[in-house]
Amino acid sequence: MEIGEFQKLIHDIYFHKDSRRGVEETFLWFVEEVGELSEAIRKRDKEAMEEEVADVLAWLMSLANLLDIDVEEATKKKYPGACPYCGKNPCECLEPGLKD
Repeated sequence: MEIGEFQKLIHDIYFHKDSRRGVEETFLWFVEEVGELSEAIRKRDKEAMEEEVADVLAWLMSLANLLDIDVEEATKKKYPGACPYCGKNPCECLEPGLKD
């Protein structure tokens, strides 16, 4: 499934509820799911991590739908096949704390 197809699927299933909830409340649900993913990672619970990654992605699509953002197009624009900062693939940016 392509990103755009998934975004449309989430729109078709949830937009009627998301639009009533609004951007701010939907964002809070998204953040809650990120917290649940954090807990699953901390516990090293692979099954929970898989479930929470899917939930985070779904809530991100809901938020994008409310903001009228095409996630696939925004992603292609920001990440055109290389790092948006150094322009290389793989990235060669120097990050604090990482060794060469």
